[in-house]
Order: sequence, then C-alpha cells, then structure tokens
Amino acid sequence: MLKGKTAVVTGGSRGIGEAIACKLASMGANIAVIYAGNHDAAENVCSRCKEENGVQARAYQCNVADFSAVKDTVAKIKADFGTVHILVNNAGITRDGMLAMMKEEDYDDVLDTNLKGAFNMIRHLSGLFIRNREGCIINITSVAGMMGNAGQCNYSASKAGLIGLTKSVAKELAPKGIRCNALAPGFIATDMTEGQTENPLLKMIPLGTMGKPEDVAEAVAYLASAKYVTGEVLRVDGGIAM
Repeated sequence: MLKGKTAVVTGGSRGIGEAIACKLASMGANIAVIYAGNHDAAENVCSRCKEENGVQARAYQCNVADFSAVKDTVAKIKADFGTVHILVNNAGITRDGMLAMMKEEDYDDVLDTNLKGAFNMIRHLSGLFIRNREGCIINITSVAGMMGNAGQCNYSASKAGLIGLTKSVAKELAPKGIRCNALAPGFIATDMTEGQTENPLLKMIPLGTMGKPEDVAEAVAYLASAKYVTGEVLRVDGGIAM
C-alpha cells in the first residue's frame, strides 16, 4: 500500500514510535527513524523493519527542538532516500509538576520538544512535499491537549498547540496536495505511562483498559492512506475524552 514511499518517524526508537515505524514498514514504506539519544534502540527498530519487511531503514540522531539540527537531518534523509512522503511527529517528553511549583525550564523544554519540534520537522520537510505535490503529516498529540490534565500544564499546552498547528497546516498546504492530521492517544502502555496503573483516570476509560502502541500505529496506518481526510483529530483513547 505504501511501497516506494518514505516515512520519517520522530521519537521512533521505542514505544509508540517503534510501533508506528514497524507498521508503516509492514505496508511497504521505507523508514527514517529519528531518535534523541538511544542509538542501539533506534538501530534495533531499523533492523526489525528491514528484516521483517525488506524495506530500507536508517536511524538519525537529532534534537527535534533544534531548528538547524533538523534542517541538517532532513538534508541527510533526502540524500539517503531521495525524498519523503510521510512525516509522523511522535517525539515527545514530559516534565510533570503542579503549575505553582513548575520551573521555567521544565515548561520550555516540553514546549520546545513537543510543539516546536513538530514545527521544525514540518518546516524543513514541507519543501519536499510541495515539490512532490504530495505529502502526509501526522502529529501525535494527546487527549491531555483536548481536556487538560492536572500536573501537566506544560504537556497539555504543547499537545493543544499541536492541534492548532495541525489545522493551520492542513488549511495552508491542502492546495498543494498535502494532508495534515493529528492522533490523540489516551492512556497507552509505554515507558511514559509506566507507574500509572493506579491513576484514578484509568477508571474513566469506557473500554476499561489501557491501549497498546499498536493501537496508535493502526490509526497512523489509516491516516497515512486516507486520501480524503485532512485537518482531523482522531482520538485513540478507549473513549475517555468523549
């Protein structure tokens, strides 16, 4: 379905990002995995993609919050793959804490990675998409950006910002044949949610259980191939944000 396409997945070395990279590879896409620090994990994801699906896959270390670093990384990806057709902005961090006690750097770091990082990637890849008259951008936001979450004002603000970014990019680039959508996961069993098994919010999930990274990856696969869907925010949350 995606044979001959190239997909860039940020935060692709583990958790949701790993599941997304492997899913897109299973659909025939070549994969560029962008990771922050865990080289071995990123290389393992690339090996899985290549060995299980016979596609090309390469790992690139990059701080997505760094405008110039992203520009350089995109240039490397273009040199290696020729072009890019799909971008999944999955890279994200948390620095949880109550608003009255939050440090300025904890707020800035989360906004820089989660929101500015997505802008940086879209900004530097948009030229390729426009040249191709084709592109699919999928931003991984969160239900926290839709409903807020106590102790996560920085994270919620960054994810809400991603929704606004998604809709603006969708309107701006639609005439060029480029689609931009967002996915809003709820509680997904990853390293980021480890230790939250007693979180009272879990009892509010209508489907009664945490999701899996593969649940998000399946939704990404849908948006990657949904030619007439843009500007949408698709929840993958077991119904918690209904």
